[in-house]
Amino acid sequence: MSDNVSALVPREEEVDVHFEPVIKLTEQVETKTHEEDEDVLFKMRAKLFRFDSASTEWKERGTGDVRLLSHKETKKVRLVMRRDKTLKVCANHVITGDMRLQPNVGSDRSWVWKVAADYAEQPPTAETLAIRFANPENAALFKAAFEDAQKTNLALSGKAAPASEDTKEEKAEEKKEEEKKEDSEKKDETKEEEKKAKEEEKKDDKPE
Repeated sequence: MSDNVSALVPREEEVDVHFEPVIKLTEQVETKTHEEDEDVLFKMRAKLFRFDSASTEWKERGTGDVRLLSHKETKKVRLVMRRDKTLKVCANHVITGDMRLQPNVGSDRSWVWKVAADYAEQPPTAETLAIRFANPENAALFKAAFEDAQKTNLALSGKAAPASEDTKEEKAEEKKEEEKKEDSEKKDETKEEEKKAKEEEKKDDKPE
């Protein structure tokens, strides 16, 4: 009898239980970085620092890829850097013509520059930034790309590109060479005049 009763009772595993989800995840939330309309001109891993004037010391802002982005329509170039993993922005500013990449003291693989308005935080702040690369070659590539971006932005605004430190040194050397050449030419002219004067004196001394 007990066997017949147990056969009539449905087993738990045979019960079809269905639960409706409280929240249906049917729609994907689109996250915008505001970089969708930009092309990557330069990308390289580096470490970024900012100078804290209150403590008068450098403080690390983050490690990640520093990128130079060109807007597809306006062609304007800005620098953007995000931290690894969190992807939080640690540098975000337009590259302007008054910015100067200066070598960091005691390092051949890092640069220092001043920013009037960096948008990594809100509201934007004036910052003195320093960036360090794995080697001097990478630092040189960044400098070249940074200065090219400056020329692009200045051309868009109708202004002339500022002369780099290398260009200034070249012009100074050219000026020195020109001055040397002028001095040499003047000396040659003086010698020629003296020679002619002596020849004239000799003619005057001869009896007619």
